[in-house]
Amino acid sequence: MTGVSKRYGGVTALKEADLAVTPGRIHAVLGENGAGKSTLIKIMAGVVAPDEGTITLDSSPVSFATPAAANAAGIVCVFQELSLIPDLTVADNIVISHPPQRLGLIDRKAQRAMAEKALADAGAADIHPSALVRDLSLSRRQMVEIAKALARRPRVLILDEATSALTAADVRSVFGVIKRLRQEGTAIVYISHRMHEIAELADECTVFRNGRKIATYAAGTKTDTEVVELMIGREYENVFPPKFAGERPAAAALACRGLSWAGRLRDISFSLNAGEVVGLGGLDGQGQRELLLALFGVLRGVSGSLEIGGRPCRIADPTQAKAGAAGMALIPEDRKTEGLMLPMSIAENLCFAALDRVSTRGIIDAGARSQRVARMIDLLKIKVADPDLPVSSLSGGNQQKVVIAKWLMNDPRIVLLNDPTRGIDVGTKQEIYALLRKLAEDGVAILFYSTDYDELIGCCDRVLVMYDGAIVRTLEGEAITEHALVSSALNIGEAQPA
Repeated sequence: MTGVSKRYGGVTALKEADLAVTPGRIHAVLGENGAGKSTLIKIMAGVVAPDEGTITLDSSPVSFATPAAANAAGIVCVFQELSLIPDLTVADNIVISHPPQRLGLIDRKAQRAMAEKALADAGAADIHPSALVRDLSLSRRQMVEIAKALARRPRVLILDEATSALTAADVRSVFGVIKRLRQEGTAIVYISHRMHEIAELADECTVFRNGRKIATYAAGTKTDTEVVELMIGREYENVFPPKFAGERPAAAALACRGLSWAGRLRDISFSLNAGEVVGLGGLDGQGQRELLLALFGVLRGVSGSLEIGGRPCRIADPTQAKAGAAGMALIPEDRKTEGLMLPMSIAENLCFAALDRVSTRGIIDAGARSQRVARMIDLLKIKVADPDLPVSSLSGGNQQKVVIAKWLMNDPRIVLLNDPTRGIDVGTKQEIYALLRKLAEDGVAILFYSTDYDELIGCCDRVLVMYDGAIVRTLEGEAITEHALVSSALNIGEAQPA
């Protein structure tokens, strides 16, 4: 790609960008959300057309009017936003664009064989081809998406945050697949905000900032700090803000006793104080997400007792959870499907959870709505040209800020976060860390699930480590170390500080 530019109205998403990808090499593309990475790969994949510039494949100029045209040329993209159809089977989704046919009908036997091979190639042979996608976890769906891409036998494979929703075991499987494809001569474009993944996989790296290519360098020739400074265009400061060192209120903002649910949560008891950031640790899938959903009233059949502000409280549904008596907010795992209504405007999305605060007798007060929207955009530093634009027009990091701001519109006293920094850039992560600490200093109680050990160490005052649906360790202060988190997550003896 040479001199490629793309504008959306008055906004320049990509300006005179260059990128050269070589067969049998992994080329990492780095940059903050909004740096132009998504636009770049959408042009490569035929999703959007460039305004200027040229694309060559094997030294011949090409132009892709549709993703199907790019696929036919051997360029396949696994986007961060899944393209699966939930009500179809895994096999249907994998071969949906090129199903095998016999006598004019889909050959189901051949389709299943193709799906089984694609799943095996992706390191996900345990997924049944006849399973409905809607019944799979987010991590398993991501593996199906990767299998779907491999079924097209790509010459150029583009992976956009392909591991952000995966469990640790699936990440290792995908790494093995990527390395095998490199050996087979596939050219791979790899986009990730996880620096350790770049260090393990990449051969070359290109950094983008504000729609422009900043630098291309051989992997391993720059430190993480140097790379981040290229990405954000300023000196890299301390990632995590200082933790609060003063006295906190003795009364618990939230306390649960003997919380259990469907064999996935087992006799969970803990308390959460105002002004405290408490982490949920452990290997992925040990009940952390279910605990957050149970507290917010999403799950049915939960047993145990709950106190909020020292008073017994029963939360039967999310409406009760966010009401004034409880004052909870839940930042969900998947912003695209659980947190936002993508075709609707930024302002509308910001106000969904707080309609009663911007309306009188069922009629929205336009002035009050505008004031609250402007306050949230300013508070979270959401990069937006016009609040009336669709929220889908924002970068992933700014979309995540909208999800958080939507719930802060209610002025919650208890905030539950489900892996809120998944798939966003380091600069936006820093802003979210600072926001969490500011909320805690203002007296908000925060329960924070993260799959990133560094976040648990840097952000949390205490960490509750879960294993098989139960809390097996509580780490506090200086005891929150990577060694302690890992050994506790594996439930192998007492965790000792490293």
